[in-house]
Amino acid sequence: MSMTQTGSLTLRSDHPVETRGGNTSTFTRVDFPTPFPDGAEVVVLAQVQTFSGPHTPGLRIADVTPQGFLIRMNEVYATNAKSDGTHGNEKVGWIASTV
Repeated sequence: MSMTQTGSLTLRSDHPVETRGGNTSTFTRVDFPTPFPDGAEVVVLAQVQTFSGPHTPGLRIADVTPQGFLIRMNEVYATNAKSDGTHGNEKVGWIASTV
């Protein structure tokens, strides 16, 4: 039987675009309202719900556990779409489910 939880938060980025894998020092911790059972395999999907800045606000998710996850706004950084990394407040919705 799968279990699903949802939530939302406001994120902003005051840091440059993060380009190194594994550096989660600027991420925000999100705790699930109710932890999933120990040993559960949890998947998290998140999406920006607002449009408050001229650059595209990408999201990074890391360290998903039955207790929560880490999330960071990381503006899109590509060959022709380089951004400065900083970004104002955006509302982010998320859904987490066991698989």
